[in-house]
Amino acid sequence: MFRRTRYQQGCLQRAKRVNTPDVWLFRWYEDQPNGGKRYRKTVVGTVVQFPTETAARKAADALRIDINLQTPQASSGPATVDQLIEHFRLKEMPQDDHERRSYSTKAAYECYLTNWISPKWGKHRIGEIKAVAVESWLGTIPRANGTKAKIRNIMSAIFNHAVRHEWLDKNPITLVRQSAKRESIPEILTVEEIRALLAELELRDRTLVLLDAGTGLRVGELLGLKWQDVDFDNLQLHVQRSVVHQVVGRCKTEASAKPVPLDSFMAHDLLSWRRATPYNRTEDWVFASVTMKGTQPYWPENLMRRYIWAAAKRAKITTRIGWHTFRHTYSTLLRANGEDVKVVQELLRHANSKTTMDTYTQALSPAKRTAQSRVVRMFIGGKEGD
Repeated sequence: MFRRTRYQQGCLQRAKRVNTPDVWLFRWYEDQPNGGKRYRKTVVGTVVQFPTETAARKAADALRIDINLQTPQASSGPATVDQLIEHFRLKEMPQDDHERRSYSTKAAYECYLTNWISPKWGKHRIGEIKAVAVESWLGTIPRANGTKAKIRNIMSAIFNHAVRHEWLDKNPITLVRQSAKRESIPEILTVEEIRALLAELELRDRTLVLLDAGTGLRVGELLGLKWQDVDFDNLQLHVQRSVVHQVVGRCKTEASAKPVPLDSFMAHDLLSWRRATPYNRTEDWVFASVTMKGTQPYWPENLMRRYIWAAAKRAKITTRIGWHTFRHTYSTLLRANGEDVKVVQELLRHANSKTTMDTYTQALSPAKRTAQSRVVRMFIGGKEGD
């Protein structure tokens, strides 16, 4: 006869640690095949991660749900959206696993979960969430369409998690309408502004800007380069990793890891920088921080605020510059030069583009190299390479 098992509530305790922060322990009984019970425990997190018992208990909710999944007759799954979010974090966003989702993606998820979804919907029961109510709420958020679309998509991922675990029959967010269409065109720099900016920069920052504006690399990929990734003989970069908030992770997509052509002018600047930097071994970061004795690359925000914005001000550039400005500029100039749509997609290393994939065949490497060189030579005034 099937034995009914009581729902496991477990208990939370703070445990002392020597030379490391205290931790929160979650303890519970686990049923054994012989009918007995076994006392189990696991670490919820440190007191640094969860400074208060309330925060730790919220995280422990996900563990409690997971433990009781083995006794469905005693478990009804998460009751509230906050509990569902905690279980989603536990199973889909573990801190030590960057294979399923990159660090940058998880950081973005955390931002939207913490600042938008949990404050509004966290106390609601998961079965009470209605598409019309969510759609109406999104309409009141004073943010761009793209931001609201991301909030909607993350909510949908969380409710898909509930459907997968059979806590809900359907995902209510699939019926939520939210456009992701841009409301304004991203700012870009003109060729003349790029030239003026490069003229005001010292070697390190000139190399950074030219490399970014001439490849369209994401800033995490740019600062994630090591000298071993630079193939001077074949003039190409091998993008192997991305560094976000000094956490080394994989590239955003599989397409992001494809080789990137390296124009001869950029290669010349990189060689000059390699001779100038004390961190020029094969295993060193290309843009290694002197302050950190080469153990990590520079923080991109510091470089932008302290050097690039100052140079832009001297060059009388009024456009608000961010690292993604260079990627947008590169994309715009490629299209303005009349490059093949597939070549543009390949150079920007987008994961997919339905229109281009359905219409164009694989772009040849020489075509990509030529397209890139046209843009770079616009920046340096049409000079011939060395």
